[in-house]
Amino acid sequence: MRLRKDQDAFGRALYDAHHGVDAHELVERDDGFLDAASASDYLASDTSWSAATRRVLGEVRGRVLDVGCGAGRFAIPLQERGHEVLGIDISPLAVRIAKLRGLAHARVLSVTEVSARLGTFDTVLMLGNNFGLVANPKRARWLLRRLKSLTLPDARIIAQSLDVYQTEDPVHLRYQRANRRRGRMSGQIRMRIRYRDLATPYYDYLLVSRVEMAEIVEGTGWEIRRCWSTAGPSYVAVLERHGNA
Repeated sequence: MRLRKDQDAFGRALYDAHHGVDAHELVERDDGFLDAASASDYLASDTSWSAATRRVLGEVRGRVLDVGCGAGRFAIPLQERGHEVLGIDISPLAVRIAKLRGLAHARVLSVTEVSARLGTFDTVLMLGNNFGLVANPKRARWLLRRLKSLTLPDARIIAQSLDVYQTEDPVHLRYQRANRRRGRMSGQIRMRIRYRDLATPYYDYLLVSRVEMAEIVEGTGWEIRRCWSTAGPSYVAVLERHGNA
């Protein structure tokens, strides 16, 4: 999926924030739950990162693929540190803003479209909870195998997710129960992004606990080597290829 101009709510919010507008995106879940976030957060420099987020810098090696790069908040600092970074995003405006902000290589591309034409990578970034872009367990395993074919023997995936079980909010707990009744994972969220008069199509976004991520990763050629908490229920996991082969 690549967003049309009339669907690019996320990109338009980034565009406005980049031009000084106090823009807020709305995340709308399919049960009607709404959450707002400031688009300027996606433009923040690495000087504002927490110590837990800055730890990511020490885990990155070589050529980098940034999945869901947005405005380049992770890609640009890595590029400044000497890494060759390719950012991909389904939002044309996000890619445009990333380039305006200095990202040398960015393409409008879905994570499901990655192929050998992009070359090989040493690090794949799925930060900002973007492990969620795998959408569901089946697609996650397929995608992890595909990413293995695009990476070098000592490559790693740096993935961020959020443990949905760390909540007492009855609205979220009710949604999790409804998911399980439908045979979905608790954190398999159906959502869309809205901004002003624009809205993306609804899409699946998968949030998993550390145990669930380990279960998904098993048998894909990757294994979780390290994990650490970032903020609240959010955490980062470093996945490395089995046996460096």
